[in-house]
Amino acid sequence: MSNPLRILLDVDTGVDDAAAILFALLSPDIKVEGITTGFGNIDMEQATENTLRVIQLANCGYQVPVAAGAAKPLKRDYKGAVPHIHGHNGIGDADIPRSPQKLLEESATDFIIRMASENPGELTLITVGRLTNLALALMKDPSVADKLRRVFVMGGTVFAPGNATPVSEANLHGDPEAAAVVFESNVPLTVVGLDVTQKTRLTRSHLDYLSQYASEERQPIVAFLKESMEVYFDFYRKSNNFLGECPMHDPLAVLVALNPSLVQVQSLPAVIDCGSGLTAGMIITDRRVKPNVGRAVEFCIEVDSEKAMQQLLSVYCKGEQ
Repeated sequence: MSNPLRILLDVDTGVDDAAAILFALLSPDIKVEGITTGFGNIDMEQATENTLRVIQLANCGYQVPVAAGAAKPLKRDYKGAVPHIHGHNGIGDADIPRSPQKLLEESATDFIIRMASENPGELTLITVGRLTNLALALMKDPSVADKLRRVFVMGGTVFAPGNATPVSEANLHGDPEAAAVVFESNVPLTVVGLDVTQKTRLTRSHLDYLSQYASEERQPIVAFLKESMEVYFDFYRKSNNFLGECPMHDPLAVLVALNPSLVQVQSLPAVIDCGSGLTAGMIITDRRVKPNVGRAVEFCIEVDSEKAMQQLLSVYCKGEQ
């Protein structure tokens, strides 16, 4: 593609983050200008190590700078990793080689600010973890909101049930104050939440298909996906009664940024609940006839999940991109 989508990717590299990173790096229509890391599925240090390893596995043909970011929420305690969902190492306990790549010396916050300032209106930021790094960047330099082309947030839910509480999704529940900073800013915001990610599922049949049809150079990546996804499949069988399938939360955010036609979007005024208990991190949308709470945010409410999965898998097979 002559004009690829230039993105920054903010991750807490667990199982589905890894799949999102791999898709972004393997897609000929995307140029990953940098990846920032933080806490969430796993602690920040392990998320950073996982990110470096996944970049090496992708072997995308260009350098991808990585900046380490927040190790805890803005005002709350980090509740710790979730090994029952993402394995003890965050990537389903799959073992892939260490990378010799060195981290950037600047923080994720400063990297986001610098990249936005050097490329005004050109970079799309996709966050698939807590919103802490972006919030810190906005707090340090509010002009970042005007310099990013758009921000796609994997997080939250409007109509679907939550997954951290009955009404809250894990990324926003994990740092509500950071989410509030982002929602209260004027950054162009599209939320790719549970309303659509829960409907977009990878199956064991998809992975078997890749084992059979993926190109030879992609087979080590397919082997990693098959190994890392097992704990994810098991969690969703126990939590959601999904049999041999699991949601592609984080990859869908990248897919939507690249191909917005995959989803139907509704603009709703919204704020983040920063209280305690079950509603912490809940997205409150004002759907009254005359709303006066929150600012307008684009929410993905429907998805062509079959088309999304076809696009996700296409980067592994020759002749299908």
